[in-house]
Amino acid sequence: MIRIDEIYNNTIWPFIHTRIPLTRLFFCDPPGRTDVDALFNHGEDKEESNYIFLHDQEPIHLDIHQPLFDEIVIRNLDLNKKTGATHKAIITSELDSEYVEQVCSQYGWTPYYYFFHGWAALDWYRGYDKTFLITDLKQRTITQTFIAPNRIVAGKRQHRLAMLYYIFKHSMTNNWVSCPSVCPAENISVHDAVKSLNNTYPDIEDVFAAQQLPIDFPGETDHPMHSCWLSLFEQVEDSLLYLVTETVATGRRLHLTEKTFKPIAHGIPFMIVGTRGSLEYLRRYGFRTFGEFWDESYDDESDDNKRIEKIAQVLKQLNELDSESKNKLFHCVHDVVEHNWNHFYHGGFEEILWQELTAMLDAIQQDFNS
Repeated sequence: MIRIDEIYNNTIWPFIHTRIPLTRLFFCDPPGRTDVDALFNHGEDKEESNYIFLHDQEPIHLDIHQPLFDEIVIRNLDLNKKTGATHKAIITSELDSEYVEQVCSQYGWTPYYYFFHGWAALDWYRGYDKTFLITDLKQRTITQTFIAPNRIVAGKRQHRLAMLYYIFKHSMTNNWVSCPSVCPAENISVHDAVKSLNNTYPDIEDVFAAQQLPIDFPGETDHPMHSCWLSLFEQVEDSLLYLVTETVATGRRLHLTEKTFKPIAHGIPFMIVGTRGSLEYLRRYGFRTFGEFWDESYDDESDDNKRIEKIAQVLKQLNELDSESKNKLFHCVHDVVEHNWNHFYHGGFEEILWQELTAMLDAIQQDFNS
């Protein structure tokens, strides 16, 4: 297994340094930072003629990241001054992305891809299969329909407010749901943040006004960050499914994060509030989803707002089931849940990721050395 905080220094850079000479490698550290001050690089040789930029931690938002992208260009102006850099590339964790296409068109970069967040999840959630924190599937009693943690809900994460709108409107807060009163990242009141969604959901302000915020999980205040570990074990074990509200859920791109792997590591079914094709994308990596048990046609919906509405409809139908029916349904999904857990913890997923990563590096080597 690759330690995610060492993947640049111990895996990618040694390959680049030894097999693609005269190439610089740029990346941001620590993870999650995308400001210019967080930009580092390997290689500073006057004879260098190529550069590679790793933007694999965060989804691309040109309105936010343009200063960082411009800085990459500035720091490489010395390369091959007469003709410019011979080869210049960006490595992302976005597949089939209109945003990657836009950036590459603007900056003249060649795109490459690997699933950074798959490696992050394997690293961050390692060892939980060797603990007694997670209750065995057969010993669980389902009392709730879903668990839906929500922390950053404003800015580029407003799709979470749209999902919460349906949860509140359809009176589904009897489940394990969290929602801050002030977005911890944007420092904006949730009641103010929802105003930007008025055109899509005319009654959203009234729906949120009727809801007492914040909604915290037991024992929590201020909605702490949970990204790099598993938590909420008691809430998960009595829930039928985990509602994953991913980092991005709009536009044409495939971009999943460690959030999607929390329910897999917990051993629980899931639905994903993400971009179109997110479930199919996950299945490419050997995981199974739950279309034989409830409607997953939302994954094919091209309209971002309608996709969230379809998810809400499925949640509402499941929420209306009685306790006995929920427990029977949970029993039926055991085979899929166990497959996903074994695939995650017993090497199948890691092998696919390793094949993908080495194939990407081989492709860069071939392109840069041609």
